[in-house]
Amino acid sequence: MAASSSLQAVLIPVSPFRQNCTLLFDKADKKGVLIDPGAELPRILAAIAEHKLKIEAIWLTHGHIDHAASAMEAAKALGVKIYGPQKADKPLLDSLVETAAGYQWQDKVQNCTPDYWLEEGDKASCGGREFIVLHTPGHSPGHIVYFCAALRLAIVGDVLFRGTVGRTDLPTGNHDDLMRSLREKILPLGDEVVFICGHGRGSTIGHEKQSNPFLQNL
Repeated sequence: MAASSSLQAVLIPVSPFRQNCTLLFDKADKKGVLIDPGAELPRILAAIAEHKLKIEAIWLTHGHIDHAASAMEAAKALGVKIYGPQKADKPLLDSLVETAAGYQWQDKVQNCTPDYWLEEGDKASCGGREFIVLHTPGHSPGHIVYFCAALRLAIVGDVLFRGTVGRTDLPTGNHDDLMRSLREKILPLGDEVVFICGHGRGSTIGHEKQSNPFLQNL
């Protein structure tokens, strides 16, 4: 569980990939968003009920199956809209069912059609706080990051992790694009920025600049 001065995050590792489905919400009024519902929707809904949350939207960082497989079902269950990612990930979201067959995925999977594609500079709101959208291709072509300047908080999906960076050996991945996204979009956010990532523990940009071997030559 991570927290800021006004927002709280509950991480729910889901699927065989242990992807951090995230509940991000205002600690006072319990209104918030569901980020990257990749699988195990009953567990996600149980956590929402446990924390007595009012989910107002679903945010996707990108279109890989472990981040989006349950998005359509979750949107229907919660009566909310899906925002993101950037439209270059449409082929990934259009083929989730096909991808699931290759992984022998156990959960119910639907291809995903977001209600709103997001672009660089778009804004999204959670708990009365404004997040700006950064288009950060590399791990996938339509990957986006959500950044709240006021809270110095970033939701980075699979672009950056504690001690490593996102994979680029998957179909549509591009190492040069990922390094450019890190150099031009992520590192300039500031050393004190805390980030929640798609797998494992989060960190700060400053810590990763000092210790992450993939960032040393950027």
